[in-house]
Amino acid sequence: MNQIYYGGFWIRTLAFSIDKLILFLIYMILIVIGNLFLGLGFPFSLSMDIPRTMTGTFFLSYYGTNILLNMVYFTYFHGTIGQTPGKKLFGLKVIQKTGEPMTLGVAFLRWVGYVISGLIFNLGFIWVAFDSKKRGWHDMIAATYVIKLNRGPAYNSYKVC
Repeated sequence: MNQIYYGGFWIRTLAFSIDKLILFLIYMILIVIGNLFLGLGFPFSLSMDIPRTMTGTFFLSYYGTNILLNMVYFTYFHGTIGQTPGKKLFGLKVIQKTGEPMTLGVAFLRWVGYVISGLIFNLGFIWVAFDSKKRGWHDMIAATYVIKLNRGPAYNSYKVC
């Protein structure tokens, strides 16, 4: 069997940072739209006299939207093409342990694993640095691997042992 090259901790961290930057820009657009919709104007100033219920409702809806966008972003990109824009930029791809392409169901399970990986000081993400196959807790939960593309003939077949 040909050698498989796994995506390591630092390159995956960079790819994840690119994805979070993209999501951050989307969140900022939503904050501006939300402020304008609520009549708070732009920029949103904490010194403004805003009723507590309006501020609480806004932040509750913002964080709900934040979670929903994260779920849709990572589930869609991993489930349809196996790559988020960040992973694509660095030549990484998520595949199932069997070597098959990702599905939306497996991608959603992997996103749930993201939540679990981040619960205790991000230990599930840090685990990638110490695992021999560079798998985080989210990879183990969803039975996935992150591989490097374009590293030779090994990537004509995604069969992983």
